[in-house]
Amino acid sequence: MVLNFILLQQSQSAAGTGTGWESFIMIIALIAIFYFFMIRPQSKKQKEIKKFREGLSVGDKVITAGGIYGKIKDIKETSFLLEISDNVKIRIDKNSVYPSAEDANNASAASAENK
Repeated sequence: MVLNFILLQQSQSAAGTGTGWESFIMIIALIAIFYFFMIRPQSKKQKEIKKFREGLSVGDKVITAGGIYGKIKDIKETSFLLEISDNVKIRIDKNSVYPSAEDANNASAASAENK
Protein backbone atom coordinates (compact mmCIF):
# COMPACT_ATOMS: atom_id res chain seq x y z
CA MET A 1 0.00 0.00 0.00
CA VAL A 2 2.78 2.41 0.89
CA LEU A 3 4.69 1.43 -2.24
CA ASN A 4 1.69 2.36 -4.43
CA PHE A 5 1.41 5.73 -2.68
CA ILE A 6 5.11 6.46 -3.23
CA LEU A 7 4.90 5.47 -6.91
CA LEU A 8 1.84 7.68 -7.41
CA GLN A 9 3.63 10.63 -5.84
CA GLN A 10 6.62 10.14 -8.13
CA SER A 11 4.47 10.00 -11.25
CA GLN A 12 2.58 13.16 -10.23
CA SER A 13 5.75 15.09 -9.48
CA ALA A 14 7.26 14.08 -12.84
CA ALA A 15 4.13 15.24 -14.68
CA GLY A 16 3.96 18.51 -12.72
CA THR A 17 7.22 20.08 -13.85
CA GLY A 18 6.88 23.75 -14.65
CA THR A 19 3.79 24.26 -12.49
CA GLY A 20 5.47 27.16 -10.70
CA TRP A 21 5.67 29.22 -13.89
CA GLU A 22 2.21 28.23 -15.03
CA SER A 23 0.59 29.34 -11.78
CA PHE A 24 2.62 32.58 -11.80
CA ILE A 25 1.45 33.37 -15.35
CA MET A 26 -2.16 32.63 -14.37
CA ILE A 27 -1.95 35.01 -11.41
CA ILE A 28 -0.54 37.76 -13.65
CA ALA A 29 -3.31 37.12 -16.20
CA LEU A 30 -5.99 37.40 -13.50
CA ILE A 31 -4.51 40.67 -12.23
CA ALA A 32 -4.51 42.05 -15.78
CA ILE A 33 -8.13 41.01 -16.30
CA PHE A 34 -9.22 42.69 -13.06
CA TYR A 35 -7.35 45.85 -14.02
CA PHE A 36 -8.80 46.20 -17.52
CA PHE A 37 -12.37 45.15 -16.68
CA MET A 38 -12.86 46.64 -13.20
CA ILE A 39 -10.27 49.12 -11.99
CA ARG A 40 -9.58 51.09 -15.17
CA PRO A 41 -13.25 51.75 -16.13
CA GLN A 42 -14.04 52.85 -12.57
CA SER A 43 -11.17 55.34 -12.45
CA LYS A 44 -12.21 56.63 -15.89
CA LYS A 45 -15.76 57.18 -14.66
CA GLN A 46 -14.50 59.00 -11.55
CA LYS A 47 -12.42 61.34 -13.73
CA GLU A 48 -15.48 62.13 -15.88
CA ILE A 49 -17.60 62.93 -12.80
CA LYS A 50 -14.82 65.13 -11.38
CA LYS A 51 -14.53 66.97 -14.70
CA PHE A 52 -18.32 67.47 -14.76
CA ARG A 53 -18.36 68.89 -11.22
CA GLU A 54 -15.52 71.30 -11.99
CA GLY A 55 -17.35 72.53 -15.10
CA LEU A 56 -20.62 73.37 -13.35
CA SER A 57 -21.82 76.95 -13.41
CA VAL A 58 -24.76 78.99 -12.16
CA GLY A 59 -27.98 77.99 -13.92
CA ASP A 60 -27.03 74.36 -14.64
CA LYS A 61 -29.61 71.68 -13.87
CA VAL A 62 -28.39 68.83 -11.68
CA ILE A 63 -29.54 65.86 -9.60
CA THR A 64 -28.32 65.32 -6.04
CA ALA A 65 -27.32 61.91 -4.72
CA GLY A 66 -30.64 61.87 -2.85
CA GLY A 67 -32.60 62.31 -6.09
CA ILE A 68 -33.48 66.01 -5.73
CA TYR A 69 -33.66 67.87 -9.04
CA GLY A 70 -32.69 71.53 -9.04
CA LYS A 71 -30.89 74.45 -10.62
CA ILE A 72 -27.62 75.86 -9.30
CA LYS A 73 -28.00 79.41 -7.96
CA ASP A 74 -24.66 79.97 -6.18
CA ILE A 75 -21.30 78.17 -6.10
CA LYS A 76 -19.00 78.13 -3.08
CA GLU A 77 -15.69 76.33 -2.64
CA THR A 78 -17.20 73.07 -1.37
CA SER A 79 -20.94 73.52 -1.83
CA PHE A 80 -23.74 74.68 -4.11
CA LEU A 81 -26.89 76.64 -3.42
CA LEU A 82 -29.56 74.68 -5.26
CA GLU A 83 -33.02 76.01 -6.08
CA ILE A 84 -35.46 73.10 -6.04
CA SER A 85 -38.66 75.14 -6.41
CA ASP A 86 -39.72 78.80 -6.54
CA ASN A 87 -38.03 80.51 -3.56
CA VAL A 88 -36.96 77.14 -2.08
CA LYS A 89 -33.18 76.84 -1.88
CA ILE A 90 -30.94 74.29 -0.19
CA ARG A 91 -27.18 74.12 0.25
CA ILE A 92 -25.57 70.82 -0.78
CA ASP A 93 -22.04 69.42 -0.96
CA LYS A 94 -20.33 69.43 -4.36
CA ASN A 95 -19.63 65.70 -4.13
CA SER A 96 -23.35 64.85 -4.09
CA VAL A 97 -24.17 66.39 -7.49
CA TYR A 98 -24.73 64.51 -10.75
CA PRO A 99 -25.84 65.72 -14.19
CA SER A 100 -29.58 65.71 -14.73
CA ALA A 101 -30.94 62.88 -16.89
CA GLU A 102 -31.92 65.34 -19.61
CA ASP A 103 -28.44 66.88 -19.71
CA ALA A 104 -26.83 63.42 -19.72
CA ASN A 105 -28.98 62.37 -22.69
CA ASN A 106 -28.15 65.59 -24.55
CA ALA A 107 -24.43 65.14 -23.89
CA SER A 108 -24.44 61.52 -25.08
CA ALA A 109 -26.37 62.49 -28.22
CA ALA A 110 -23.92 65.32 -28.93
CA SER A 111 -20.91 63.03 -28.49
CA ALA A 112 -22.52 60.45 -30.82
CA GLU A 113 -22.99 63.12 -33.49
CA ASN A 114 -19.35 64.22 -33.21
CA LYS A 115 -18.04 60.70 -33.90
